[in-house]
Amino acid sequence: MNGAEFLRAAKELAEVRGITLDEIFTDIETGLNAAYKRNYGGATNSKVKLNPDTGEIKVVSYKIVVDEINMEDDEDAQVLLEELENPADYKVGDVIEEEVTPKDFGRVAASACKQVFTQKVREAERESIMKEFEGAERELLVGTLSREDKQNYYVDLGRAHGILPKSEIIPGEDLTMGSQVKVYVVKIELGQKGGPVILLSRSHYGFVKRLLEKEIPELNEGIVMLYSVARDAGNRSKIAVYSENEKVDAVGACIGEKGIRINNISKELNGEKIDVVRYDKDLVTFIKNALSPAKDVEVYILDPKENKALAVADGDNLSLAIGKKGQNVKLAARLTKCKIDVKTSSQVQEEGINIYKYYEA
Repeated sequence: MNGAEFLRAAKELAEVRGITLDEIFTDIETGLNAAYKRNYGGATNSKVKLNPDTGEIKVVSYKIVVDEINMEDDEDAQVLLEELENPADYKVGDVIEEEVTPKDFGRVAASACKQVFTQKVREAERESIMKEFEGAERELLVGTLSREDKQNYYVDLGRAHGILPKSEIIPGEDLTMGSQVKVYVVKIELGQKGGPVILLSRSHYGFVKRLLEKEIPELNEGIVMLYSVARDAGNRSKIAVYSENEKVDAVGACIGEKGIRINNISKELNGEKIDVVRYDKDLVTFIKNALSPAKDVEVYILDPKENKALAVADGDNLSLAIGKKGQNVKLAARLTKCKIDVKTSSQVQEEGINIYKYYEA
C-alpha cells in the first residue's frame, strides 16, 4: 500500500466509523513504533513518523541539543552543543533527526498498519457507539428484531444491538423476526469487549411513560403533567395526570377524542388496559381517583407518616376497588405510593375500627 492508498483508506475508515483522522494516525504511529522496536531492536531515541499529508512512513533517529548531559534522561537522545560539527547552526533545545528506515520496513509497516487499523478502529468505533447511546438510557427506541435464542431477543438499533429478554416482553404478545419494535432502554453498560450492552424492555412501567409522551403532545409541551405510572404488564396500567391550568382537562387530553390517543397506546401494549386518573394534592381525593372504576368509596388516612390508608366500599364497588386478584388496589397503591387496605362497612364495625377519629374526605 503506497502513501496515497493509505490516506484514502484512512479517510474512508474515518468517515464510515465516525472517528477522526488524527485518532487513526496517532494509533498507527504507536503501532509502527512498537513493530519497529520488536523487529529491529530500535534504539530508544528512534521513532516512526507518519506524514499525514502524503501518507509516507519513515524511521528517524533523533537527538536533542543540550549544553549539559542530563543523566536522568535518555543519554542516547542527547547531544552536546559543543560536540556538533557546526555548533553555530544550532541552539539548545533543537532536535536533530536522521532517517534510518530499514530497507524492508515497508513490509513490516504494512502488516503493522493492518493490525493497528483492525484493533484501534474497533476500539474507536465501540467508543463512538457508547457516546451515541449514552443519552438513550430510559428512552424509547425503535429497532428491528434480528434474531433470538432461548432467553433473549436481539434488536438491531443501527450501530448496536440491544438485548430484549423474553421475560421483559409484554405477556401474550407475539414478536416476529424482521419486524420493527419499540423498546424502552432500561440500562446501558460497558461490555467485556468494550462495546455497549443495551438492556431493553417492553414490560417496564417506563415504556408506558415514553409512549404517552410520544402520543400526547400536551405532555411534551408541559401543559399536562404525568405524576406517576403503575403497571401490571399485559393486563392493566394506571396513570395519574394533572395540569396547572384549571381550564385544561388533563385526563381528557390523554384519552383523546373518542379515546383515540389512549387506544393507540393500548394497541402498542398488546391490548393492555389503561386507566387515566386525575392526580390531586389531597391524598384522600387522589386515592379515591386511583381506585377507579370503583365509586362511592370512603377513604381514611390511618397513618400520614407511614402513608397507610383505609378504603371502605360496599356492594359492587368493593370488588371493583379490589379488582381481579387484587390488581386494582395494588396498582392504586403503587400509583399513590400509599398502603391501601380495602374493607366493607360491616368489616370496619366487626373489627372495631373507629373511623371517625381519622380524617375523612
